Amino acid sequence: MGELGALTAVALLTACAHTVSVDGEFPTPVGNQHPLTVGVYLSDDFRQFTYSENRDDRDEWNINTGRAQKNLFETVLGSMFRETISLAQYPSNLPRGLDLVIVPEVRELQFTMPRETRVNIFEVWIKYDMHAYNQRGDSVAEWVITAYGKTPTAFLKSQEAALAQAINVALRDAGATLYTGFDQVPELQAFIANKQRALTMKTSTEDE
Repeated sequence: MGELGALTAVALLTACAHTVSVDGEFPTPVGNQHPLTVGVYLSDDFRQFTYSENRDDRDEWNINTGRAQKNLFETVLGSMFRETISLAQYPSNLPRGLDLVIVPEVRELQFTMPRETRVNIFEVWIKYDMHAYNQRGDSVAEWVITAYGKTPTAFLKSQEAALAQAINVALRDAGATLYTGFDQVPELQAFIANKQRALTMKTSTEDE
């Protein structure tokens, strides 16, 4: 075998592929609900999201977060509003009575490798683009959720388990940001205020 062939063989032997599948379960936030009926559309790409990376300076990684982030967004959004309806498709065949339709998308997932191979600590950043539309399909608001997570302990048997833990921490961070930051988006503040005024006026009229 020539020198080039020997180098190729070594590269094939030392290359390593990692597969991580994150199946997170998340607690339901408790708090006041917004008086809205909201449709939530999670696309197939969102539900089955897999991040793949194959760089010269790293091993190959295939990271599936689809099921975990589906569970997260359904749990958090389901706790935030008076009524939440899961939409099988968008924008066609929407049920009547929706105040908003929320559509999240994954913009970016990044992670850092452990500085030492014997210490299985990862850091993860996930960025989501959030879209809110009215019943007619007009854009009401767009905002970004940025989440960060770090493996809480180095005492894990594998890099896959360590990365999965860091992703779960990042997803919990995303859920907290979604829950607390929703009504801080200026366009959504105005939308909710208008809705509350309309409900107040309706109640006043009925009482007369």
